Amino acid sequence: MTDVSQGPSGEDTAQGTRAARGPAFAVCIAVGALTILDLSGVNVALPSIQRSLHADSTQLQLIVAGYALAFGLTLVPSGRLGDTRSRRAMFVIGLVGFSLASALCALAPNILWLTIARFVQGAAAGVQMPQVLGMIQQLYRGPERGRAFGVFGAMVGIATAIGPSLAGSLIALGGAEEGWRLLFWFNVPCGAVALFFALRFLPRRQERPAGGTQLDPVGLILLAGAILGLMLPFLLTTGSPTDDPLRWLWLIAFVAFGSAFLLWERRYAKRGLSPIVHLDLFRLASYRNGILIAAVYFAGLPASFLVTTLFLQEGLHAQPLAAGLVSVPFALGAAVWAFIGGRLVQRFGRALVVVGLVIVIVGIGALLASATLAPPAAAEWLMAASTLVGGIGGGFVISPNQTLTLSEVPPEEGSAAGSIAQLGQRVGTAVGVALVTAVFFATVPGGGNHPIDQYHQAVRDGYLVTLALLAVALVVGLVDLRARKKAGKTGV
Repeated sequence: MTDVSQGPSGEDTAQGTRAARGPAFAVCIAVGALTILDLSGVNVALPSIQRSLHADSTQLQLIVAGYALAFGLTLVPSGRLGDTRSRRAMFVIGLVGFSLASALCALAPNILWLTIARFVQGAAAGVQMPQVLGMIQQLYRGPERGRAFGVFGAMVGIATAIGPSLAGSLIALGGAEEGWRLLFWFNVPCGAVALFFALRFLPRRQERPAGGTQLDPVGLILLAGAILGLMLPFLLTTGSPTDDPLRWLWLIAFVAFGSAFLLWERRYAKRGLSPIVHLDLFRLASYRNGILIAAVYFAGLPASFLVTTLFLQEGLHAQPLAAGLVSVPFALGAAVWAFIGGRLVQRFGRALVVVGLVIVIVGIGALLASATLAPPAAAEWLMAASTLVGGIGGGFVISPNQTLTLSEVPPEEGSAAGSIAQLGQRVGTAVGVALVTAVFFATVPGGGNHPIDQYHQAVRDGYLVTLALLAVALVVGLVDLRARKKAGKTGV
């Protein structure tokens, strides 16, 4: 069954009129930015939450891990619902849920309330984010799509950069103990304004995949079990000696549910029905390799930010705000060069991603040298300069890779395909952070004062893990580049 997209003007076209696409795209970008602002700002608010609600470290971890887990669980099912039913409806449901959950977070009288509200907030974010990617797929084609993803990547960089600063300002305004509530209240009026424009401008109709609009409840349950089994042990890893080793038994559940899911989806598709995940998508080299690159890249980069913050605060005794500002040049560099990369990807294709990965590796190498060789007084400044180099490379990785990953995906599969890519990023981040945390705290166990030489060793080990992960992403990129050249493909 195939529908067409209808712009707010009422004209039925494959993509909507140019005048209608602009406001719809702006709504998608704004909601994506709101999600990133919340995600990047909450970490800054954790000390304030701890003082206000008398939470321990495990409870604080659940606030972060619960959000990430809920986000991962809802990504793919909601992406599939957006493709088969209505991206507009799912977008609105996710936005309303995110805003209401934010209000519940702001009103939390205790840590249990906040933990549950954060889980709901993560689930709502997982509902709305695939629709953002699916809408971009629906609204734009060809070179315009690359430029649109370039703007999307720039938004991610800018929101990531200002999120911690915004959170710090709101906490300062509201007070050290209760200021964190303003961070969640901020989402409520922003969500209400976004809802107004979403109802006004988002297209009401869309192309839909063949195979019907059934939900496949068995597939949903099996997929949820696989995601839970895969993500949970890594989200519960802190690097502390008290980490429960039995958490790794969850990986058995991942293997069992994952295998059952693949078997079920194949049988489901053979019956002529529409599965949650069209496994044929993974036959597309651009899609398969793009997901691999993104997953390994996101395993390395967030982990490097964690190592940087830990080293600056614990090793060099920098203030939290100063430690957070060191990574701002990366986000700003990534924002500018993602915008540029979105315009270059049509011409250079995977080669642009490969160049970006090389620049990121150079930036992380410079970060390692700055942290371990520079005098403490100069280390912060040199590390900030190094993150700027990494950010320039990152801008050539994220948006161009997103464009290449989805370049051959049919628009009617856009939300589900985008949600799988997002899930790969979330899993990669959980795995990378767990690896780096374990390596770092193996040298400097938390809660004690250690010589600077130990911190140098810890940060060196952490960055080496990051460099190894980025090297894997580079190898995948080179393999894909070679295959594309053999096939006569240079650009998208």
